Amino acid sequence: MSQQSVIQIALIEDDEIVRLAISQRLQLAGYDVIECADGESALSLIPTGFPGIVISDVRLPDISGLALLPQLLANNPEMPVILMTGHGDINMAVNALRDGAFDFLEKPFDPDKLIETVGCAIEKRQLQLGANKREEYLQQAQGLDQILIGSSPGMVELRQQLVKIANIDTNVIIYGDTGCGKELVADCLHKVSTRSQGNFVALNCAAIPEALFESELFGHEAGAFTGAIKKRIGKLEYADKGTLFLDEIESMPLNMQIKMLRILQEKLIVRVGGNKSIAIDVRVIAAAKESLKDNQGFRQDLFYRLNVAQLYLPPLRERGEDILLLFEHYVNLANIHAKPLSGLDEKTLLAYGWPGNVRELINVATRFGLDASLTVADILVTKPLASIDSSASELSLAMQTQNFERKVIAEALRTHKGSIIEVMDILDLPRRTLNQKMQKYDLHRADYI
Repeated sequence: MSQQSVIQIALIEDDEIVRLAISQRLQLAGYDVIECADGESALSLIPTGFPGIVISDVRLPDISGLALLPQLLANNPEMPVILMTGHGDINMAVNALRDGAFDFLEKPFDPDKLIETVGCAIEKRQLQLGANKREEYLQQAQGLDQILIGSSPGMVELRQQLVKIANIDTNVIIYGDTGCGKELVADCLHKVSTRSQGNFVALNCAAIPEALFESELFGHEAGAFTGAIKKRIGKLEYADKGTLFLDEIESMPLNMQIKMLRILQEKLIVRVGGNKSIAIDVRVIAAAKESLKDNQGFRQDLFYRLNVAQLYLPPLRERGEDILLLFEHYVNLANIHAKPLSGLDEKTLLAYGWPGNVRELINVATRFGLDASLTVADILVTKPLASIDSSASELSLAMQTQNFERKVIAEALRTHKGSIIEVMDILDLPRRTLNQKMQKYDLHRADYI
């Protein structure tokens, strides 16, 4: 759905000819326009939570646009309101902006200038509405929605499948890239299953030396080998009546794959150095980065034994605006009073490739939450080159250029203590251009005074 179709524009203008001309120009640009001839009718048509912006004439038959402004903002304090008049002056414009107007247009104005101003206002409004929607999700999320955060189709489907599989007591394979959160999914699967009273035991197959693998899984008796001073319970036995999670199972040594297959078939283990068979009742959840079917390094009979059910965890780059939702969640965990995301921050987050997936996002979000001077792009472009997958994660030239422009303007505001006149002079920018760029990059003069 396009931005124009989501955001409505309430146009308040008593002159029918002017109102029709402006409305037609906005509709040609793709916007949905609600027309009002006076302030009273506008107030009745613009409810609390109105998902749009307002363009109002200053001179209306029943109320001044300047007097209407605080009434509009009382119900919708974040809503951009653009005022226009053919009888304005500098003082009127300054007062209107001080009282909360988004911008002030003097008639007659260039239609392209109107569309440009409306575009900036709508971008700001869409940022606000998006942030409000994400905040509402995070505040109201319960159960799995609160743990496996996300409203993208892939995450909604994952949660639905997880609930279906949970109480079917069978083995499961979870597929997903490194850093996606496969262990979190496995833990959720365990907690909502009938085995939730048993232990959830996680083992990373890639992290265990081959010589220790058998002891880790089966345990050992005292004196089974040098250093085995006392009996040790293995992961499989400890997970009895519960769940064993085998992460990166594709890394399991071939000889252990054979033994694992037999255990799944017979549900019996023998500790290293022992003779007694021990019955176990374990659900095995395996995780892999790539398909195990026809994988030459993985036994296919073990694959078929595990592959009773499958779950797919999409990489972060495929989850769209879940990226913003997750980012704000982890920023709040780091610092509940952290600054909000700017428009440029949001664009940067969505444009980045996230080779490290959620694990990488958590690190960036934590740093963003703890250092108010940094933008998202600042954090991403200063990462060590060795940690960046250049094929998927480099920021575009446009993103880096915008980030540089924002830093230059912010530094000028800081150096000149928020003096707009001095910043205009040092950067050689007209006031309107500077104002638009400050709005675009969410820079506020009051923060630098």
